[in-house]
Amino acid sequence: MNAPLAKDRLSRAAATAAFLRGLSVEITPKQVDKLPLLKEKLAPGSQIFIALIDAGDREAQIAAARAVRAAGFAPVPHVPARFIVDEAALKSRIQALAAAGATTMLVLGGGVPEPLGRYDAAIQLLATGVFEANGVNRIGIAGHPEGNPDITTARGEAALLAALKEKQAYLAGHGLQGFIATQFLFEAGPVAHWAEGLRREGITLPVHVGIPGPATIKTLVKYAAMCGVGNSARFIRKQALNITRLLTVNTPDDFVADLAQLHYERPELGIAAPHLYPFGGFDRLFGWLDGIRG
Repeated sequence: MNAPLAKDRLSRAAATAAFLRGLSVEITPKQVDKLPLLKEKLAPGSQIFIALIDAGDREAQIAAARAVRAAGFAPVPHVPARFIVDEAALKSRIQALAAAGATTMLVLGGGVPEPLGRYDAAIQLLATGVFEANGVNRIGIAGHPEGNPDITTARGEAALLAALKEKQAYLAGHGLQGFIATQFLFEAGPVAHWAEGLRREGITLPVHVGIPGPATIKTLVKYAAMCGVGNSARFIRKQALNITRLLTVNTPDDFVADLAQLHYERPELGIAAPHLYPFGGFDRLFGWLDGIRG
């Protein structure tokens, strides 16, 4: 009775560890001081995404991309459309990021309510041709397994699907590799359901799933509220109702294991890799990873 159960647990653990070998990590420009730790804990060539939350951090993001490349990693800077004033500014920015060593970029609409200039959607940036003209050969686009309130409130759920189709078509038509990077969430079920829908609609881009690293319930509730995370956060919010649990650290063990299972057992869904957000700090994140990876 016990032997098959032990074997099942071992295979699940092994699949999880293997899945995590393809992980990427997100930093802000101000977190370049964590690069020595990342060099110690991550394989050379790992993707380090560099967020841009404040338009004023653009120069710092370029410097961070240069430092990430010098450390032996692949920088993946965020390029939010709503932070770009015009095409001249876009050209200058992409040229600088490419010179810093970035050949993969994550092109987003951006989370601010009002654009700084003429762009408010990722497809508008892509359509300029500036990325491929500067040697960028791989583009990430945003995916929202639980919806995006900024878009769906104004234009409906169908707008998200239409936008993904349009961007996929652009990438394919211009010889660019592509992938979808999702918002962070807490359960694999919504990812599987969403990915099934994408495949039915002809969207075949690989999916990199956003995963919150170990953090207190209080911290996760804060980020979930800021980012409009949907139904999968319900168990986090429920735990937050108990004030004695607010400082309890939540780890994504089951979520990552379930994603690994989807990756290996349902390859048609295209669940390609985990993308980790260090909401609870890098020491806590890598302490957890060390335990999972063995």
